[in-house]
Amino acid sequence: MTEYEIDENLDVRGESCPMPIVKTRQAVEKLDVGEVVEALSTDSGSKSDFDGWTAGSDDVELLSADEVEMDGETVYRFHVRKTQ
Repeated sequence: MTEYEIDENLDVRGESCPMPIVKTRQAVEKLDVGEVVEALSTDSGSKSDFDGWTAGSDDVELLSADEVEMDGETVYRFHVRKTQ
């Protein structure tokens, strides 16, 4: 069980780089500090993209990243918190 509440759900399945990051960034900008967005992606490069984006940004924190099966496909799930 997560220790945080998901405030926004974002489904970017079927989108390829850089759109999962672009759309997640846009969603984060609309959040208040401390709120969390869950992003779902099917782009296999998403893991490294989300790692790089959140590591290089002071205003977001990657809380979790995992792979789940949804509708018969591998989906990469990310939880990102707005920190500033």
